[in-house]
Amino acid sequence: MNNKQIILKNRPQGTPDAHTWKLEVQSVPELQEGEILIEHHYLSLDPAMRGWMNDTKSYIPPVEINGVMRAGSVGKVIQNNNNPNFQVGDCVSSWGGVQQYCVSDGEGCFKVDEKAASMPTFLSVLGMPGMTAYFGILEVAKIKEGDIVLVSGAAGAVGSIVGQIAKIKGCTVIGIAGGKDKCDYIINELGFDDAIDYKTENIYTALKKKCPQGVDVYFDNVGGVILDAALSKLRMHATVVICGAISQYNNKTKINGPSNYLSLLVTRSTMKGMVVMDYTKDFGKAAREMSVWLKEGKLKSREDIYEGIENFQETYHRLFSGNKNGKLILKVVE
Repeated sequence: MNNKQIILKNRPQGTPDAHTWKLEVQSVPELQEGEILIEHHYLSLDPAMRGWMNDTKSYIPPVEINGVMRAGSVGKVIQNNNNPNFQVGDCVSSWGGVQQYCVSDGEGCFKVDEKAASMPTFLSVLGMPGMTAYFGILEVAKIKEGDIVLVSGAAGAVGSIVGQIAKIKGCTVIGIAGGKDKCDYIINELGFDDAIDYKTENIYTALKKKCPQGVDVYFDNVGGVILDAALSKLRMHATVVICGAISQYNNKTKINGPSNYLSLLVTRSTMKGMVVMDYTKDFGKAAREMSVWLKEGKLKSREDIYEGIENFQETYHRLFSGNKNGKLILKVVE
């Protein structure tokens, strides 16, 4: 049995290019005692992938050169060599990487219920983006009813869920997104109170108009100019959650820090970074609560699915071009 894999060949400077990865075909090895073979159906493509390729200090070791590119995955167990925790046919999520098959001892693999939700949902609202949103807005930001919440990357995989959870909890939510279609989507379909189109509106003017009282919580997925603008609108004792900085990930030069940081001092506000892996032990609790919200129609999920492991690089670039609608997923089962 052959296994198509995306291998990291070079650490990119700026935007990854044709020399960054290579598609290779390897034979699937024989299973050792206690191992399972997972056939991947879907892979999660996330902005964090860009950081995982850098050989710098981070919350997780970088992907090794000549190693399989890291990615979240969902698929089915198709072989089992005496692993007591899994059965052939089990649907599992894991960090299986950008490949069609993965041999595992079961560590880091979690059974998921296809009857509860479709496989791609376990890479979106019930996967890492959903967990990031849930713990970021509830545990880090600690929102309360009546808060004014501003979210950047609001039509993206994480931001769209952050905004919906904030609405469920009784907050006023303003989303920042790129383009009329995305702004209409977060208002009309996801229930945001208002939206700012950073592509056509002056961000400072728009914030003054749409957040006249300022914001209690700013959930940042973008960084850069938008972070600076948001810092100018903090209310007293506000909280800024730093989840990501997608505008900065492909920089070839040093990332510029926020110039408006003294707003934190004036408003006695707090800026906190978050990494979703810190909350792994509570993922089950979050998944159960969000599953209820999904069934009740309070929480909506949209996945943008492309096909073919050969199309990984082209699909990956959609993360940064904005040419996607919802959680970006690659279907790799043939």
